[in-house]
Amino acid sequence: MINLLDFDRDGLTRWCVEQGEKPFRATQLFRWIHQRGVADFERMTDLAKSLRHKLEGRAWVAPLSVISEQVSRDGTVKWLFDVGAGNAVETVFIPEDDRGTLCVSSQAGCAVACRFCSTGHQGFSRNLSTGEILAQLWHAEHQLRSRLGLPEGERAITNVVMMGMGEPLQNYAALVPALRAMLDDHGYGLSRRRVTVSTSGVVPMIERLMADCPVALAVSLHAPDDVLRDELVPINRKYPLHDLLAACKAYLVAAPRDFITFEYCMLDGVNDRPEQAQALLNLVRGKVACKFNLIPFNPFPASGLKRSPRERVVAFADVLQNGGIVTTIRKTRGDDIDAACGQLAGEVQDRTRVQVRLADRRPFPLQVQTETP
Repeated sequence: MINLLDFDRDGLTRWCVEQGEKPFRATQLFRWIHQRGVADFERMTDLAKSLRHKLEGRAWVAPLSVISEQVSRDGTVKWLFDVGAGNAVETVFIPEDDRGTLCVSSQAGCAVACRFCSTGHQGFSRNLSTGEILAQLWHAEHQLRSRLGLPEGERAITNVVMMGMGEPLQNYAALVPALRAMLDDHGYGLSRRRVTVSTSGVVPMIERLMADCPVALAVSLHAPDDVLRDELVPINRKYPLHDLLAACKAYLVAAPRDFITFEYCMLDGVNDRPEQAQALLNLVRGKVACKFNLIPFNPFPASGLKRSPRERVVAFADVLQNGGIVTTIRKTRGDDIDAACGQLAGEVQDRTRVQVRLADRRPFPLQVQTETP
């Protein structure tokens, strides 16, 4: 049986033609699934009965089983979805006055193993399929529409951020069709400016995304130099800052926004000193149009790290802002249900022996001397 959530509209058109159907049937089917949230082919009343009968025997719309749903005191909702073989992924909805943002997972676990990320400490099991990525949005959008009593045509989710479990650009083949379905006017109709892919810095895939499906780009930076970033974001050893910044600058040619968002998790005594803020300013100013999003660290027991004090975060932001770089401090949402940035963990059957690798790492704080030109 074919899972129809695995297709963007072009892929669904090709599949329908292979079944002996006219191409326009794919658009009808795509609308029923994504715009209306219908999985029962018999309810798709503008499809020919012969097609509905054919679909019953060959295809389905495969939802993810919900293991749990938690609602934070601030209205944030976190779902834990079963993706089989002992693995589960987390998806988070963040309501705000002017938007509704869904944080979507792309992998069961993550192989990048950033020091400050709970997902990375669990290791990596496998990539999610396009259908498993889209099923998170499909479930959240239509559940929330019903729950909030929204009229037909009004979306509950206005923004999608690929910032859940996993490194999206290490699951590129499944990611791009999912993005195209999110952007499709016959699907979720989201603006390219309102769909964000967050990456730890997989340089070749940034270049491919620019060509294949340019959406807003966020880069997990977290350090002003290669020595510290090698420790915090191990993929930096393969794609160092010079190469990463060059890829970010090139991406702006096709990007829907005229800046790259750099995410920077504030770690007490590790990357939060004023001289490190100045080094960060020197790293990016005049090289790539950007804004910074400073993220308060959300502690978890295995990290050995602490959140920077508020006054130090504000002082860090002041250095960047005084240097002409737009800088925001992210408001922590959903931390009472472990739904905040860096806290998503789910359940992962690790096949990467991550705990052995983590045990070999040096303890923090790591004293790094940063030169400030």
